Amino acid sequence: MTDQFTPMPTDWERALAIVAHPDDLEYGAAAAVAEWTDAGRDVAYLLVTRGEAGIDTLEPEESARVREGEQIASAAVVGVDSVTFLGHRDGVIEEGTALRRDLAAVIRSHRPELLITLNHRETWDWGTRAWNTPDHRVVGRAVLDAAGDAGNRWIFPEQLAAGGARPWDGVRWVAVAGSPEATHAQGVSERSVERAVASLAEHRAYIAALSDLEPVAYARELHASMAEMTAPRFGGAPCVPFELFTR
Repeated sequence: MTDQFTPMPTDWERALAIVAHPDDLEYGAAAAVAEWTDAGRDVAYLLVTRGEAGIDTLEPEESARVREGEQIASAAVVGVDSVTFLGHRDGVIEEGTALRRDLAAVIRSHRPELLITLNHRETWDWGTRAWNTPDHRVVGRAVLDAAGDAGNRWIFPEQLAAGGARPWDGVRWVAVAGSPEATHAQGVSERSVERAVASLAEHRAYIAALSDLEPVAYARELHASMAEMTAPRFGGAPCVPFELFTR
């Protein structure tokens, strides 16, 4: 781990964010997404599950319906209007070629230069060290693998023959949000932070199951806590940290 974060690259136009669940991007990356969309960059979201196992008090199908709606509304707050759900089973995402195949297909379709995902490491380190969940670990690793799969015409060639897709070897970086081994950071304005707070607050049903705080108060407290931990490694400025892999 470096002492100071290096600024994130900015010479790109298209990004695809791939995470396991509705709300994953709002717990850290949304302020960076707001910064990027404000600058005219194209960012799309891909959710591997519908979040059906995320709210104990709701039956899975109702939870999925609610959380899909919350995610679409949340994405819109930070300027993202393309939100796709793959429909893998929440909580038990299976590691392997089936997941990589699905991710490669979307990467080949969207053709991003930057991929964004969530912490694939075994632990979190936000003040206290905690074990990461299987879904986050599996999806994060699959994104790193699929970045290469998408560019190889001999991997999942049926996608190229059936749908007219073309290989995409244009992914230049994979940025992992929430990693305990963060290397880079995207500086964010006060406006972007406020939009990130509002974006997380759109997950009303999910937050209500976690906390007695009103959603905006919950989101503001979380973002303030993250800023306190990350800003000292970015010259004291608000930022979103990433572990950056260059391809």
